[in-house]
Amino acid sequence: MSERKYTASEMAVAAAARQIVDNKVYFVGVGLPMMATALAQQLYAPHITLIYEGGSIQPTISTKYMPFSPNDARVCFKSAMLSSSMDVLSLMQRGHIDYGFIAGAQIDQYGNVNTSFIGDYRKPKIRLPGSGGANDIASLSKVMILTKHEKRRFVEKVDFLTSPGNVDEKGREQRGLIFGKPTKIITNLAEMEYSSTDKKVTLKALHFGVTLKDVLDNMSFKPNIPPSLGKTEPPRKEELEFLRKIDPDERWVEHPH
Repeated sequence: MSERKYTASEMAVAAAARQIVDNKVYFVGVGLPMMATALAQQLYAPHITLIYEGGSIQPTISTKYMPFSPNDARVCFKSAMLSSSMDVLSLMQRGHIDYGFIAGAQIDQYGNVNTSFIGDYRKPKIRLPGSGGANDIASLSKVMILTKHEKRRFVEKVDFLTSPGNVDEKGREQRGLIFGKPTKIITNLAEMEYSSTDKKVTLKALHFGVTLKDVLDNMSFKPNIPPSLGKTEPPRKEELEFLRKIDPDERWVEHPH
């Protein structure tokens, strides 16, 4: 157990990195997923293949400077191939991607994600960036969501379904989505997965120092709660050192102050 101070966002990224499986192919989204895959590549899964929407295939993420986006030239460092967005998305459509990382402004009880707008379609309160490659990732790969745990983010029903989770209680297969599936949601408070029966978000583990009340107070719906919950190990010394080295300006992950 680490005795060093750490932030909730460092906890989330460390927890996500430990879930990454070596020798698999990961399609990486912007932000925290980039941090988690970089950490995993450095410490736990040196043989993962990272693919970015901008077209970079199998790069080695620099341990000096974290890329700012999937289109940053730094994601091309030591790449096996530099391609295009169309080409890397076609790899997913052909079944060559094992896992995809995405985030979301809204996530509902079935794991559906909204990154399009908040409010009414005709007069939205907030316009968001849209899908990018997230719909392809959610539709065609095993999806891991990495995001901040907030009540405004975890809603009973998304205002717009940008990227599908289980869709509803009938499951995504009824909508013809037979290749991928939602697998995990990792936040700064907890780890969650999905029920195979009612298709809803199910709490799996609480991060160290987090209570069940903390989790439920920051959700607009109540997830399935099993009889016993696991506890996530705090960030380790080497995890914290790496995250603070590659993101000194705290663009993605907050550090203790």
